[in-house]
Amino acid sequence: MNEVLWDKIIQFNLDHLSGEYSFSIRLANENGWTADFTEKAILEYKKFMYLAVISDDMVSPSAIIDVVWHQHLIFSQSYQDFCSLLGKVIQHIPSTHHKTEFGQFKRAAELTRQLYIGNFGEQPESIWQNDTMLGSLNLKPAKITAGFFALYGLLAFVLLIVPFYYLLKPIYIHIDNPYFILGLLGLILSAYVILHLYTKNRFKQLAGSFGKESFIYHLQPFELIYLKSGKLDDIINGTISELMHDGVIRIGADQRVCISGKTDQLFGEQLQVITVLKDRGNIFYRELLHLLRAKSIFTITARSIDQLKGYLNQSKPFVKVFYLNFTVFVTLIMFPLIRLITGISRGKPVVEIAILLGLLVVFTINHLYKLNQQFFGLTIPDLYANTILPAIKDDPNWRWDYFLYGSTVLSASLIPFVNNVERNRSGDAGGGASSCGSSCGSSCGSCGGCGGD
Repeated sequence: MNEVLWDKIIQFNLDHLSGEYSFSIRLANENGWTADFTEKAILEYKKFMYLAVISDDMVSPSAIIDVVWHQHLIFSQSYQDFCSLLGKVIQHIPSTHHKTEFGQFKRAAELTRQLYIGNFGEQPESIWQNDTMLGSLNLKPAKITAGFFALYGLLAFVLLIVPFYYLLKPIYIHIDNPYFILGLLGLILSAYVILHLYTKNRFKQLAGSFGKESFIYHLQPFELIYLKSGKLDDIINGTISELMHDGVIRIGADQRVCISGKTDQLFGEQLQVITVLKDRGNIFYRELLHLLRAKSIFTITARSIDQLKGYLNQSKPFVKVFYLNFTVFVTLIMFPLIRLITGISRGKPVVEIAILLGLLVVFTINHLYKLNQQFFGLTIPDLYANTILPAIKDDPNWRWDYFLYGSTVLSASLIPFVNNVERNRSGDAGGGASSCGSSCGSSCGSCGGCGGD
């Protein structure tokens, strides 16, 4: 292996251009990739380009590496600099899907695999054997989605009302209240407990079925936080709290956020916060939050996790759990509904059973709606807390504490502002146009040269 060349390739920074929409952020945003997967895809792209340099024959990238390559070609100056470093212009040869090309690309793929093993070891399956990031989960799509199943189920429910009425009416007329209501409550409670335990176990098995190389096992703390809450603000709050803990920013007596420490060693989300503060000057926390919500470095987290949730919703294992939950609860609804119809037809008081039926319908809708959140808000976080994190316990990362313990680890001076935003989420940015106070000192002023586009 040419160690000198490989070291140069590794040191080449694809994000060397300034701006909020750098190479890696754009790559992650446009493909819905997590931070770790994006980093690994870029590394594998660099390995592929190394193989392209040392090989006299054509080599072939995987679908994921090809995505990285396509984007690097768009960053034409960076790609030109990269090829200069390689000492060779690597031409991208697109496939025309002509049958004569099949053998050529197959041989190139095999050569690539052999060269890769000889220089780097086994190819990571998540990058080299899948067309997308989500492909590493190996989940088959459901033939009937949860939405269509619910639609068909409701239609079947309506059609079965009459048969169930004539089946249950002879039984119901011999059961008086409160015995019927107590029996129904017992049935509902028993069914819910059994179904909850079954669902929890199935979700645990589903999470355990993902390969250890899968991106699921390499999520970042902020990605897991969004996974649990679905709130972008939680990521931003965590970033600002980090900066406050480190003394980089503070909230002055005039309740404005301002810079109060050194900013030359920051990166990622922290740098984005500082860039906004340098650009806008001292601003109220609510306005800062509003500005940061639109920044790509935060929205890429939401995009990748939302894409994952949507993918799971369409997967066969999840939909099968939904099928069972839907069927059980809709069947339970049938019993009080027929009781209600029977009572009305016989001129009996039906207020209590009507209330119970209404509560059961609301509970069912809420339960089915939150099945997805049960997996992402409980199962995956439990997998990290109980299995994954103990293996990396030596990692002194405040963000992991934030994931585990939530807002209790936020800076004490930040919590009142976070709570106020939560209470007034629908309010405006709030007073950002008034004059800056002097409590933050000279570091609060805006400055130029902040790395804008």
